[in-house]
Amino acid sequence: QVQLVESGGGLVQPGGSLRLSCAASGSIFSISTMGWYRQAPGKERELVATITPGGSTNCADSVKGRFSISRDNAKNTVYLQMNSLKPEDTAVYYCTLRTVLRTYWGQGTQVAVSS
Repeated sequence: QVQLVESGGGLVQPGGSLRLSCAASGSIFSISTMGWYRQAPGKERELVATITPGGSTNCADSVKGRFSISRDNAKNTVYLQMNSLKPEDTAVYYCTLRTVLRTYWGQGTQVAVSS
């Protein structure tokens, strides 16, 4: 069974930075594609970024140049570095681990960008 635990969310002013972390249990982390999604109030959940087992990354157009995803296979942890945050980045951020059979989701961590 895989469990994902996110951390690092909080309240930050526009232009600020946060780094989200997601620690995964189990033994399949290093062979799985990891991702971050977010859901803002009243909006659908959207993909933010993904990283493959080999380290290839992809980011949504709305966050390109500001956010970056990385992983540490030795620590079973994926990160989302968020810079130049905007109020529209306010959302609950979810970590995912994708296998051929299913996608696992974390509980989410709240990010609020406000002055």
